[in-house]
Amino acid sequence: MDHVDTWQLVALAAALGWASGIRLYAVLFITGAIGFAGWYELPEHLRILSHPMVLAASGFMVIAKFFADKVPGFDSLWDAVHTFVRIPAGAALAASVFGDSPPAWTLTAAILGGTLAAGSHFTKSGARLLINTSPEPFSNWPASFGEDMLVGVLMYLALAHPIGFFIVLALLIALAIWMLPRLVRALRAMIEKIRRWFGAAVGRPDP
Repeated sequence: MDHVDTWQLVALAAALGWASGIRLYAVLFITGAIGFAGWYELPEHLRILSHPMVLAASGFMVIAKFFADKVPGFDSLWDAVHTFVRIPAGAALAASVFGDSPPAWTLTAAILGGTLAAGSHFTKSGARLLINTSPEPFSNWPASFGEDMLVGVLMYLALAHPIGFFIVLALLIALAIWMLPRLVRALRAMIEKIRRWFGAAVGRPDP
């Protein structure tokens, strides 16, 4: 691999990891579609995503996720379940980019891919959970469409402009580091408020 190819592969692995924490099925479909259309020669271990059966399955899940993500409350339930799917998938996809490389490269990619997937997943899930506590249901729609767009932009930058991708990724990581402690505090306050509300309701005497 020459210098440019190496940067592109590293950027692709990082993009697959981070984006998997937000829109796993979109990542699978977009990657497979790119390979199927011949727009980019995928690494060997990712070419299975271009198989028509895999494309059909990932495309179906993209549609299911699109509608599930627009329903306040259900989207948070979906996120909770997919905690056990997105993070290992992000690690596996990132490792697949370097499947033909020495084991140290593959393991490093898996560790970093899983870490990026975890960071984006928990940031996204925490933010959406707080959004769902707002009194109106419409604020989660722009958030959902924004996440859809972000995944597409990240995948494009990783393949076409790796350096630009790393700049955007650095900003996203910085934003996640800034947001996560605040999300944790906000969620704790929300849980405590709910606990006090239920406690008051249980302790209230019958009329």
